[in-house]
Amino acid sequence: MDQAKPKGAGKSSFELINTDILKQSLSVHQGSVILDLACGKGLYSLFLSQLAGPSGLVYAVDLWEAGLGILEKEARKKEGAAIATIKADATKGIEIEAHSLDLCLMATVLHDFKEMNAAQTVLKQVLNLLKPGGCLAVIEFKKMDGPPGPPAHIRLTQEETERLVTELGFKKKKSWL
Repeated sequence: MDQAKPKGAGKSSFELINTDILKQSLSVHQGSVILDLACGKGLYSLFLSQLAGPSGLVYAVDLWEAGLGILEKEARKKEGAAIATIKADATKGIEIEAHSLDLCLMATVLHDFKEMNAAQTVLKQVLNLLKPGGCLAVIEFKKMDGPPGPPAHIRLTQEETERLVTELGFKKKKSWL
């Protein structure tokens, strides 16, 4: 067992989503600079890289070194995949230039940061990394019993998610259930 494996590492909600809806929902275009925060093995990163094209860049950030290794191996197989992996603890700092991101995706990870009492710290960092007008996209499991996903007691309701992000100045633009 990987001793450095963070909570939830190895699992991905990517296989559960409709990628056509995700593509329509995100503000990604050729040349976009994107952060996939707590990316795990990077299934979302690979998808976002396709959308951003060879002139774009996806920063794939996670603490799980083995997951980043899996992503790097998969990215080498994809022609034109511009993905930079960064091993970092998002609760302590992310070495990306301020105001450089068009989009930050937090896919089924905000509940973990909230459970660690680190959601505000992480979201403040994201706010600093986004360009003016940049977008934060949050995907979370509905607050109900699973599987799949985390136990219901740590899942966030849509209202809890909105409150966490709007308290820092993010503005809600869209919501999909």
